[in-house]
Amino acid sequence: MIEPPTDDADVPRYWRGLGLPGLVDVHVHFLPERVQEKVWAYFDQAPDHYGAPWPITYRGSVAERLATLQALGVRAFSTLPYPHKPGMAAWLNEWSAAFARTDPRVLPSATFFPEPEAARYVEQALHAGARVFKVHVQVGSFDPRDPLLDDVWARLEGTGTPVVIHCGSGPLAGEHTGPAPMAGLLERHPRLQLVIAHLGMPEYAAFLDLAERHERVHLDTTMLATDLAERLMPFDRALLPRLAGLRDKVLLGSDFPAIPHSYAHQLAVLHRLDLGEDWLRAVLWGNGARLFDLPGRGAGGPAVGAGGEAARRGGPPGP
Repeated sequence: MIEPPTDDADVPRYWRGLGLPGLVDVHVHFLPERVQEKVWAYFDQAPDHYGAPWPITYRGSVAERLATLQALGVRAFSTLPYPHKPGMAAWLNEWSAAFARTDPRVLPSATFFPEPEAARYVEQALHAGARVFKVHVQVGSFDPRDPLLDDVWARLEGTGTPVVIHCGSGPLAGEHTGPAPMAGLLERHPRLQLVIAHLGMPEYAAFLDLAERHERVHLDTTMLATDLAERLMPFDRALLPRLAGLRDKVLLGSDFPAIPHSYAHQLAVLHRLDLGEDWLRAVLWGNGARLFDLPGRGAGGPAVGAGGEAARRGGPPGP
């Protein structure tokens, strides 16, 4: 039986032992330098925000961070920009598209904000090759059902483009966080390809409900069961059978680089959930590879709702 990784240097041994070609991480951030510095400054004040320190493990240069992902064996990863106010999203998308052209492992990422021009720049991002969008309901402090986003959601539903959305109330609640706004959004757009960040922590059970009810709702593992998350927002182990049942809809996420632990720790705690090697193969590689039509996507089991190729063309999703 394979053992979980002991440190980052041991991670390639781990995924090779599972018979995988590497890892697909749907929750990674690369941001413009000034924006990245502000994000890190926020986490440096984590005791004031969260009541607990949040040391940043991978506070290196862009080159160093890319090299770290290479050494870990992360074969594909998002970069997930997100705005906190109007007027930011379009230039974040331009920066992200340019960044994606520098590294073939990058899943071109984009974002949006409720503003009159949102539908226009989302369309531009799709035509530029965006394969995944990021929305942060708590940071942006907006209702995802805002009428200014109606056309955006309709377009993304039609293309099947995945949207990683931070909508749970952890680590801080916001006016529009929690499962109710997302349930309302899915009533309007039931075939949205959503990836619920952080498994919706701390409202885990309610977001498991949404993933069970909606064909294209996925969950990412970011921070799940890690030491800090267990202190602040513990995952009820009684939910493990439901998480096992959603094997084909769970995707690896890490929140690299602004995480208070090693990358290996995230993988080790997922391993220790004891959901089996087939579950791990699907989560660490197979589901992400299928969702984004990556080479070798058959490894690790099936995923639901693929449509990346159609999304790149701006056309309707595949079956």
